[in-house]
Order: sequence, then structure tokens, then C-alpha cells
Amino acid sequence: MFNRRTTLTGRTVVITGAGSGIGRALAHRLSTAGCPVAIADVDEVGLKETLSMLSGACLTHVVDVGDAAAVGEFAAQVASWAPAPIGAVFNNAGVALSASIRNGVSDDEDWLHEINYRGVVNGTRAFLPQLLGQSAGAIVNTSSVYGLIGVRNESAYCASKFAVRGFTESLRHELRGTGVRAVTIHPGGVKTNIARNARLREDTEGWGRTPDDIADEFDALAMTTPEAAADIIVDGVERGQSRILVGIDAKVIDALVRRAPTRYPIGIAAVEAALSSRAAKRLGTVMAR
Repeated sequence: MFNRRTTLTGRTVVITGAGSGIGRALAHRLSTAGCPVAIADVDEVGLKETLSMLSGACLTHVVDVGDAAAVGEFAAQVASWAPAPIGAVFNNAGVALSASIRNGVSDDEDWLHEINYRGVVNGTRAFLPQLLGQSAGAIVNTSSVYGLIGVRNESAYCASKFAVRGFTESLRHELRGTGVRAVTIHPGGVKTNIARNARLREDTEGWGRTPDDIADEFDALAMTTPEAAADIIVDGVERGQSRILVGIDAKVIDALVRRAPTRYPIGIAAVEAALSSRAAKRLGTVMAR
């Protein structure tokens, strides 16, 4: 689905989760293109590393996106600082959690939803008045390929990303005719630190893997670099897309869900088996049940 194009070059852009991964790559990509960038992350060290890679006007702010008041303060700071109208707000901060439903821990799930879902809601509400006031710009919310499918041992993560998808689609209807757009991002596997920073209560497959083993496996499976993801996202936003699939794996899964909405788990299981085998070969290990 295509809407009116959005020009980002020369416009201020706001990016949360900019201390690493896709957020950092977006900041670098857009700063290089001449955009003033306002970046935020809860990781102060990572944020400083990102800042060192940027050129041009830049504002940094250490913020927990799950804290609505703190996000509001960030938005106020951006409003007083921004040297150009806001082109886009990228609500990108996110975390991961892997646990079976029967062994899930409520505190972990609350932590995940505060960042993945409430963080998106907080960022949207904080910056939306500025965008509506200029009758232009885009709210760009990061969901996931797991916002398209349900996956075993990822119930809380999937729920948070489905929530982002539903929230953004509702927002899109509310913004019709305002000049402001709502965009949903669905990345597939991207080589970021999300797996290394995930909360893992158990080896859900029962293979005796450590968290580092699982992160190494994710890195071997991930098909897209953060830089390539940033290029896809920026191009999609500027072309007026409302829904952006990042990576060939995201496109394949989207097609599979469309063709077999109740039977896709069979296909997903086959794909997982093939990818796990490939990852094991890359890592030089044999993962036997």
C-alpha cells in the first residue's frame, strides 16, 4: 500500500533505540543524508558510540521508552532544539524474551511489554502533536516478522509485536487526512544485539545451549545487516509505504501467512529446521536433540 511520499532529507528525524543495531544504522544513514538527528536510548555508552559516528546536527537523550514522562521530556527537548521540521519519528527501541508459555515469568513479560509496546505508544503520543501541528511527517513503528506470525517459545515477544502492528494500523486510520502517516516496520532476522541482550530463562529446545550459544545461532541465521535494513526502511518511508518488510525472510514469511493463514506453522517448522542446520554448519557445531 502506497501513500503520499515523505521527504526525509534535510528534515529532523527522531530515533529511539539508537544505541545499537537498526537504530544506530538509521541514525548514521540519515545523518549522512543531511538530516538533523535526535537519538535516544537507555544505554548511555551505546548512545555515545552512535554519536561518534554521526556528522551534522545531533541531539542525544538517555531515556527509558517505557517511562511516559521521560519520553515526554525528550519530545519537549526535541521541539525546542529541532533546526528543521520533523520528517519522521522512528519508535525503534525493543528487547527480546524467549520462554515457553508454561515456564513464562510475569515480571519478564511486563518488562518486555513496557519497552516493546508501551515504548511505541509513549513515543507516538509524545511526538504526535508536533507532527499534527506541521501537518506532515511520519510515525514509524518497529514491529517484527513475529508481528505477522505466532512462533513457539516466543509468545510474549509475538504478543508485543502484534500489539505494535495493531496499534499502528489503528493510528493509520485516525491520521487519515491529517498529512501525517503511520508506518509499520516488520524486520526479519537482522544482525543486531537483540539476541545477546534478551532474557532467557531456559533453553526452550532442551539442547543444553547457553545464552551465548543461542545468540551465536541467531547471528548465523540473521540474513540482513543493520545497514541494509536502514536502507530498506528509509527507502520505504520516502516512497510512501505504510508497511515495510525488511529482508527476504520477512517477505517469504509474509507470503506464507497469506497463502496458509492457519497452516503456516508447518511451513515455518520446515524453514526453522533448514535454517538451524545451516547455522550449525556455520558455527562448526552439531546440534543434536
